[in-house]
Amino acid sequence: MVRDLAPPGWPSGVLPPGAPGWEDSVVGWLLDQCPPEYRGHDVLRRHPVVLVRFAAHHIESALAGARSAYGSARRELGERVAPEVLDQSLRALEAEGARLARASREIALVEDALLGGRWTPRL
Repeated sequence: MVRDLAPPGWPSGVLPPGAPGWEDSVVGWLLDQCPPEYRGHDVLRRHPVVLVRFAAHHIESALAGARSAYGSARRELGERVAPEVLDQSLRALEAEGARLARASREIALVEDALLGGRWTPRL
């Protein structure tokens, strides 16, 4: 089965490497990880290896921003919002950080596959 060729952690909704149309599914998924303006650049659609690098940089920067916001939230917002709002905000940042970290791992898997890496299941 073709689906078995995708490594653990492969992004949901993206065809596994080598499946017919897999690079098209990768491009769509990668564009979903990037700012919407990236969709306006044909070069990114035509060259997934370029797009995956741009996506990796974007997600890593967003993750760094989320970590920075989390680390400074109490100091910057502690006197500006109610404690329950601050707690809810920190939980939102935790969830966003987890999503971004997962996307970063998925992008690394996709990049490896685009560069020719293939995953083989181990028994």
